[in-house]
Amino acid sequence: MINYEEPGLWLLATPSSAYVVRLGPDGAPRCAHWGPRLTPDQARALPPGREELPGEGGERFGVAGLQVRYGDAVRGVEWRHLGHEIDPGGDGAAGHLVIRMADRHYPLEIDLHYRVRPGSDAIDRWTTLRNTGDEPITILRCDSAAWTVPQREDYRLTHVTGGWGAEFQVRRTALATAETVLTSRRGHSGHHANPWVMLDAGDATEDHGEVWSAALAWSGSWRITVERDHDGRAGWSGGFGHEGVTWRLGPGEALETPAFSGVYSAEGFGGISHRWHDHVRRHVLPEPRRVRPVVFNSWEATEFDISQAQQMELAELAAGIGVELFVMDDGWFGGRTGETAGLGDWWPNPERFPDGLTPLVEHVKRLGMAFGLWVEPESVNPDSELYRTHPEWVLRQPNRHPTEVRNQLLLDFSRDDVADWAYDRLDELVTGDDIAFLKWDMNRPFTEAGDEVWVPYIRNVYAVIDRLRAAHPHLMIEGCASGGGRADLGMIARTDQIWTSDDTDAAQRIAIQHGYGQIYPACTMGAWVTDSPNAITGGRTPLAFRFHVAMAGALGIGGDLRRWGPEDLEQAKHLVARYKEIRPVVHGGRMDRLADWAVQYTLDADVVVLSWRPTMLVRATAPLRLRGLDPDGRYRDEDTGEICHGALLMSHGLPRPWPFEGVSELKRFTRVG
Repeated sequence: MINYEEPGLWLLATPSSAYVVRLGPDGAPRCAHWGPRLTPDQARALPPGREELPGEGGERFGVAGLQVRYGDAVRGVEWRHLGHEIDPGGDGAAGHLVIRMADRHYPLEIDLHYRVRPGSDAIDRWTTLRNTGDEPITILRCDSAAWTVPQREDYRLTHVTGGWGAEFQVRRTALATAETVLTSRRGHSGHHANPWVMLDAGDATEDHGEVWSAALAWSGSWRITVERDHDGRAGWSGGFGHEGVTWRLGPGEALETPAFSGVYSAEGFGGISHRWHDHVRRHVLPEPRRVRPVVFNSWEATEFDISQAQQMELAELAAGIGVELFVMDDGWFGGRTGETAGLGDWWPNPERFPDGLTPLVEHVKRLGMAFGLWVEPESVNPDSELYRTHPEWVLRQPNRHPTEVRNQLLLDFSRDDVADWAYDRLDELVTGDDIAFLKWDMNRPFTEAGDEVWVPYIRNVYAVIDRLRAAHPHLMIEGCASGGGRADLGMIARTDQIWTSDDTDAAQRIAIQHGYGQIYPACTMGAWVTDSPNAITGGRTPLAFRFHVAMAGALGIGGDLRRWGPEDLEQAKHLVARYKEIRPVVHGGRMDRLADWAVQYTLDADVVVLSWRPTMLVRATAPLRLRGLDPDGRYRDEDTGEICHGALLMSHGLPRPWPFEGVSELKRFTRVG
């Protein structure tokens, strides 16, 4: 809520933090405080700090989150306060503050937005620019917000890095006295990075210490620049686009940036994750209470070599182990028998499905499952009817050779006619075949993209998904970009879950899921049980181990069930049933990382602990101490019936008698009495 305001001073309060903005002597809005809750008297005593959106010009020599060039080539901003608009929130409504600014001479207005949602510790911030003059203004850079942390003796930076099949690898390093740039220039949020950042004073643990963080709700190119200056001050500025991308703001036009949300916690990295998970579940997800079904996906079982009879056989086996949603992946449409043809022709392959998809869909539904499809609406093969009909729809530039990636080109979604085509075709597909689920993939970066493409492209992708959801309220969508290449708050706001990585090797998935869960909740994390040896890595792990890793997210099955023996299928049936029992706790409960190799979920009286030992390098001899229990409470082990004391589970923990690798464990407790 907007807790307090007076001329030139605004106090925003969340359940466990406060944010104070005040106008500086130069008229620029400045951050006075971001941290523990404050009273209005305490807020008044604070001096203004660093600018809320640093520009260029004058004595500004740090990171410039706002860079503009006017028609006479003058650059920079001199701030002038126009006023503010405020909705204090309360009674279930979000509080919204708009601080209205303008340049002292040029016709540019700048609105700084702040939103605080009920019960959430996240503060959403974004910026709107308006050209109120008669000449265009060039926007060289417009970040959503800059965030300043209090001065400390030292700072540590936390972010994730990686690549295809190795996304979300957590990195914690001392923050250099310099500018550290985290970015994606690929047109999507990226496998090698993710648009969020955390800072602490170098002393935070999972349970203790102050941590400041922010995440950008944008699924295209982005940049976050973290700065530590020689005076020991630190913070960051971030937003959409990357260096070299500009916007032309015509007379009367406005540019609005995506939200860049910040969360503070005095309870360590675990406390930050708890607050992010709660915020995403309550205020970001489009259908937060929707149950994520157990999915079977055909890709690793069949790849492109599919047929109606084969898919029906897989559906029967999937239904037999308790799968709730059957998804047919790539290879069902057009002339798509491999990577080189058919992409863009979204109708059933007439040779593989001579009667369309209806016989398969009806078969799946008779088995008690819903039906879903894989699609990649943003790309096209040159060998396709779509490309032959509309070659002008491809993203390209004059006098430049179009780059093919994976034998495909990118459709120019910044064009409204392309976005309308995509919506119409998907709407027809979902309606005609009663599709309950779309796996929306995006498998290549932007190439040959001009300045006018980067932002409207992503906004049109958002618009197509939003229209589909509005027209088909039952439809579930999984966001995918060759795995986790487009996992961010912007995509999570429009999808039900994210395909976390194409690497389905359970041993390697542990680190991927560990990094994903720093910000994003388990209910959004798609995770499959596939074959052993793994199709990508060749790694071998027991079936129970693979299930236990995947049960830490939104469970899916991706193996070739035709090759599983009767004992494997029976064990899978038992583990799927067990997962359905713990699913409400995993998806809706508080997640605690007990170690890099163990996680606990707690919801009311129910506790679930999943732990794994992928290799002999994982130390697994120390007891696993639980968190967040009632020390005076008693908890029943649901598998053995043993009654355990909460205090002892937290102080002495669970023993780890694991002499071998590839071992895992699922423990369930219920508070009694």
